Amino acid sequence: MPDLTAVTVYEHPLNERLRFFLRLEFLFRQARHSLRGEAVWDSHNCLSALLEILNIVSRVDMKTEVIKELDRIIGTLTALTQTPGVNHDTLDQLLTTLGGFKTQLHSLDGPLAKELRENELFKLIIQRSGIPGGLCDFDLPPYRHWLKRPTEARVGDLRHWIGTLDTLRLSVELMLKLIRESSEPTAQIAEGGNYQQSLDSGTPYQLIRVWLPADSPHFVEISAGKHRFTARFMNACTATRPIQTDSDVEFHVSCCAL
Repeated sequence: MPDLTAVTVYEHPLNERLRFFLRLEFLFRQARHSLRGEAVWDSHNCLSALLEILNIVSRVDMKTEVIKELDRIIGTLTALTQTPGVNHDTLDQLLTTLGGFKTQLHSLDGPLAKELRENELFKLIIQRSGIPGGLCDFDLPPYRHWLKRPTEARVGDLRHWIGTLDTLRLSVELMLKLIRESSEPTAQIAEGGNYQQSLDSGTPYQLIRVWLPADSPHFVEISAGKHRFTARFMNACTATRPIQTDSDVEFHVSCCAL
């Protein structure tokens, strides 16, 4: 297994649900990182991430999607209770946690992020957020007033707003963790910068992960279908269009299925 402290991991989701989950994970990380800062720009970045989260959950019935994935994973893990050598304490704890998230989501009144959708400040910001520079001071005096509130009050608002989505965030984080840990990475070589691997169509693969050294001069582009995936290793360059390397590239890959 590669040294996790010295690699860059590239991920490619194999279904639309995983795409949404990975985007939500990314945005929650951005929001929570910005929440740690006290500057006005930190609060602005945090709120911008929240707006994108709200955009995702408004376009998709995310509560239903998360519950369906929880059901699927709970069913898969429950079947493992009869497998010899399984750590039953860990498995029982996971099933209890996943079941708790499912119960909490079912008990929510209305769609996800209902409180944010009904917040008057959020309504104003959403109306302007699609315009380049639409959150400029002169466009939104109420937003400027909020940004100029004392740091403790401003951060407190953000912490509360993010907290209303905790069940969604924690569910997505745990499910992605379990999916990622469902497969160990194996060492491979991409001859001439190209690698292709078949996928068993009977196995419910959700995620392809490619591991490269952090100091590698390459990045990877992954494309996948139902029966196979291809990884093309590209020479990294910011000034010109990247091209596929003609060198052999050593890497690790995991095909995650749960």
